[in-house]
Amino acid sequence: MKKFLLIICTAFLVLSYNSSIEAQERNYYQELVNEWSKIFPDRNRNAAGPKFFKHILNKDITYQEFLEFNKLYCAVSGSLIDPNAVPEKVYLKEVNTNKKICGDYYRCCIPCSCDVMKYSKVEKMKHKFKDIEKEFYVLTIKNPCGKKNFPKQVNRDYFCDGESLSKDQVIELNNRLVIGLFHKAKSCDKSEIVKINNHQVTGLFCEFRNNTPDEQLQSGMGDIFIKLAR
Repeated sequence: MKKFLLIICTAFLVLSYNSSIEAQERNYYQELVNEWSKIFPDRNRNAAGPKFFKHILNKDITYQEFLEFNKLYCAVSGSLIDPNAVPEKVYLKEVNTNKKICGDYYRCCIPCSCDVMKYSKVEKMKHKFKDIEKEFYVLTIKNPCGKKNFPKQVNRDYFCDGESLSKDQVIELNNRLVIGLFHKAKSCDKSEIVKINNHQVTGLFCEFRNNTPDEQLQSGMGDIFIKLAR
């Protein structure tokens, strides 16, 4: 009997260990690649970070898995990001308070950090995950669906139902479009703001880019996002 119980316990431990390893080795990036045509039926991901966010939020996943998935796309361009990418430290204003909120932004290219800082604001939302209910900051832009000059490079049907945001396609907060997650977000202290302002990208480069007239910008996906968000 003792031998039988030992075999059962050993088998249980092996299965638990294998399940743990499998969870740790989940290929989040490949999963999104495999689901690409489901997220973007016409293959057009231009400025479609909101579609990624909605797709991920709809998954039956833990909060940690939610964080991992949201590191893999650029909220500005809609492009997938290298799984080993290092985030940029940025700050954005909070919607209702205009208070500066600092956090990590995963981007595909340098201009996207500037564009998200200038054209987005953050807001808190709450969601019940597989393991826990959490509140977190998200990146948002104004509802673009009433624009007469809605950018032609973007699939409007992904975002809009008439002049309203399509709740089947994207997440809406107070008539603002959620474009992605703001990682490790918290109220800025003075030293963080100084560091971001003096950084060669978020400071020097972004100051130049964000003071350039929109019609003179020439940097591909960021320009499409600007037309959507301004």
